[in-house]
Amino acid sequence: MKKVSDSYSSKNDVNIKQIIAYKDNILEIEEYRDGFEKDDTMNVMSVTKSVTSLLIGIGVDQGLIKSVDDYVMDYYKDVYIPKRGEQTIFKVTIRHLLTMTAPYKGKSEPWTKVCTSDDWALTTMDILGGRKGITGEFRYHTLGMQILLGIIRITSGMNVLDFANKYLFKPLRIAPRTDAGCKSKEDQFEYLMNKKDHGKVWFMDPAGMPTAGWGLSLSAYEMAQIGLMVLNNGEYNNTRIVSEKWIEMMTQSYISTDEKFGNQDYGFLWWLPHRTTDVVAAVGDGGNIIYIDRKNRIVVAVTAHFKPMVFDRVEYIEKNIVDVLINT
Repeated sequence: MKKVSDSYSSKNDVNIKQIIAYKDNILEIEEYRDGFEKDDTMNVMSVTKSVTSLLIGIGVDQGLIKSVDDYVMDYYKDVYIPKRGEQTIFKVTIRHLLTMTAPYKGKSEPWTKVCTSDDWALTTMDILGGRKGITGEFRYHTLGMQILLGIIRITSGMNVLDFANKYLFKPLRIAPRTDAGCKSKEDQFEYLMNKKDHGKVWFMDPAGMPTAGWGLSLSAYEMAQIGLMVLNNGEYNNTRIVSEKWIEMMTQSYISTDEKFGNQDYGFLWWLPHRTTDVVAAVGDGGNIIYIDRKNRIVVAVTAHFKPMVFDRVEYIEKNIVDVLINT
């Protein structure tokens, strides 16, 4: 088994817990740090968004969602009443949410309002839209992703956690996730800051809905299986999990970001670090990542505990892991 090299490091790398790397579908690197083992998990933060994209893809494949160009309100019309005079919300599509170009009221995300509500998806609908209309501007919004899983809840008639376990995790041989059991603000903070094994859980809102933008706990090995499925165009161990068409759509470039977001492109809740489809990544705070190099058929997954301002994990992977796998 190859070892991660020390050709590049930084002060941010001390929070890494697990590293898993595959080349040509063969496990080449398996490293565990800080007492972590293979089955231990971390809250992988915004990697959760990329998993949400896969769940939407499965919904499209199953016919639960007709098109990403459908209006969000077409799905919410029976469960949500927009505020009086609101017009923009009727023009927001699923595609807007997937590409972070949906408009929202207010300058910042209303975490307290949403996270103290009984149903995060419906409360988030209250901030969707606004007087500026559809601008097409990139606006990274974690809470807005809850609306996407709300569509799965509405169309499938299933608990979304059960949907994810049945149609995504089980075929990937990932153990089913259960409710993280966080009931208070203090519980939420502890879940965010915990540096130890989180267990096989997903943070849930009071309505029993998984958080769509953060809060899924996975091991690096489990993330790598997701990466392998994406690398292999939606198949895993000869089983079709997501359509090839969705993988292609999901990993196209729709938005080019500026320096604030690392001069990367953005697909359907997946990043394109080099503005090409050769490399795609699911990226979360603290340096949690699923990195997929299609050209060299490499998948790397890294878990890490939460540490603010960790932005260089792609560079770390490319200089320490990709180079090792290609050149040795």
